[in-house]
Amino acid sequence: MLRFFRIVDGLIKEMGHSMEDRAARVKQADWIDACEADETERQILQELLKTDIPEFDDVEEIEASARCFVDQAGVHVHSLFLNLAEGRHNTVSVAFILQKNRLITIRESELADFRLLRMRARREQVEARDVSEMLVTLLEQKVENHADGLEDLHRQLEDVSYLVLEDEEAELDEAINRLARLEDSNGKTRLCLMDTQRNISFLLRHLSKDGERRETLREINRDIETLMSHTTFLFDKINFLMDSTQGFINIEQNQIIKTFSIAAVVFLPPTLIASIYGMNFEHMPELEWLLGYPGAIALMVCAGFAPYWYFKRKGWL
Repeated sequence: MLRFFRIVDGLIKEMGHSMEDRAARVKQADWIDACEADETERQILQELLKTDIPEFDDVEEIEASARCFVDQAGVHVHSLFLNLAEGRHNTVSVAFILQKNRLITIRESELADFRLLRMRARREQVEARDVSEMLVTLLEQKVENHADGLEDLHRQLEDVSYLVLEDEEAELDEAINRLARLEDSNGKTRLCLMDTQRNISFLLRHLSKDGERRETLREINRDIETLMSHTTFLFDKINFLMDSTQGFINIEQNQIIKTFSIAAVVFLPPTLIASIYGMNFEHMPELEWLLGYPGAIALMVCAGFAPYWYFKRKGWL
């Protein structure tokens, strides 16, 4: 799907969606957003750029030279965005093509960052004087959303922390699953932030004539440094809680093994006595005793109670 935006009086505004005037809107648009474009839409973009538009496999390339470069079509920046699908975060690469009077974005899935920007544009809350500022605004909003996401991860981590350290009835297996998901989300957020740093470094070299844009990019970079420190803190806390959870599980398992071990020791002497008097030898004087049976029962009870009393006195129980 193609969406078209124009800069009107310093504000980004979305253009209409009618199919009849698509060709006119392609020429008039300052920003063309291609989401899951079909072959017809890709052909329109190729005719506009006078070159092949990148395939999704090319967009996913991790080498810096493949993600940020300049050619006859314009300045290319491939940036990682965070996407939430089926309860888990994953990363999606978005291709930005910055031309003199036009910005083109190409992506394979809907992203929360772009939905938010469209919503803000409808409310006339997104300022931009030209297409380069529009690109910087997209990156700035991306970092702001990552900041909000890290705050949400921190709140979830506090809930897991209470579950592990204070809730005596907690299911620790569930806590490990939640910690694993938080660690995965935190790692992917950090990856997106690192990728954005590379994008900004590249743009600082190619927007050298615009001092205001460069200063905004530097501010975004400083925000990223702060968020990177926060992801490190979250990693440390996740690892601490993971170690604590595994430690508590080991303590519970050791307690169970301890209980079985003590039970085995307590029942071993009575078992020995019962085994002795269960033998079928002919000459066993105790078999003729009048009080032999109750005496054997009493001896087994005393033999079982003695190690229990000893363990209790030592504080092992």
